[in-house]
Amino acid sequence: MNVVLLDLDGTLTRSEQGIIAALKKSYEAMELPVPDQTELRRFIGPPISESFRRNDVPEELVAVGVKAFRDYYGDLAVFDDPNNPGHKVPGKYCSTLYPGIMDELQKLHDAGYRLSVASCKPEYQAIPVCEHFGLSPVLDDVFGASRDGKVKSKEQVILHGFDELGFSKAHGDQALMVGDRWTDADGAKAAGLDCLGCGWGYAEPGELQEHGVYRVIDHVDELADAVEEYFLRR
Repeated sequence: MNVVLLDLDGTLTRSEQGIIAALKKSYEAMELPVPDQTELRRFIGPPISESFRRNDVPEELVAVGVKAFRDYYGDLAVFDDPNNPGHKVPGKYCSTLYPGIMDELQKLHDAGYRLSVASCKPEYQAIPVCEHFGLSPVLDDVFGASRDGKVKSKEQVILHGFDELGFSKAHGDQALMVGDRWTDADGAKAAGLDCLGCGWGYAEPGELQEHGVYRVIDHVDELADAVEEYFLRR
């Protein structure tokens, strides 16, 4: 079994509009000043609670911020849908697929790879996002963080996915992480995997290289060939 683990935000979907809109609502709920746009973009990728703490949100307000974010991102239809002007949707649907990403996923699906989303987004949010944007036909699995917080980091999501798949290197199974942030690179490394960096996402300059990805590709249309080349060399 050759498994391609795919990050979601910044790898498959351009999702900053909905995430940042929900973040602003969460800061309103905490009655704290909203960080600038550059810092808000840094929230995309890591678990939301970790990003609040990195921005010195008082510990007693972290749960308030997380709840508000999940409400506005996951449930409350208050934001303009970029794909359907005039229609209101929750933040999770304020995204677009990166142009060409479906073609690349279809190539990998047709070549027999097991395509599994591995996102720090809660699994109950990641699944409907994939369904909404038509990704489900080319995906085999969608793995994400758990509601109870026991599965939160990228490493934990990957290992949770492996448990679900019955993945075993001893039996010849292989896997590759594909993602756009340091969390993908560090999570893959901690789980004993290589990470293919996606230069079209939300990483800051040099971030992916500094965190040890084995290669960075800059364009979506390089994805299928890069994955094929990786597994052929194994």
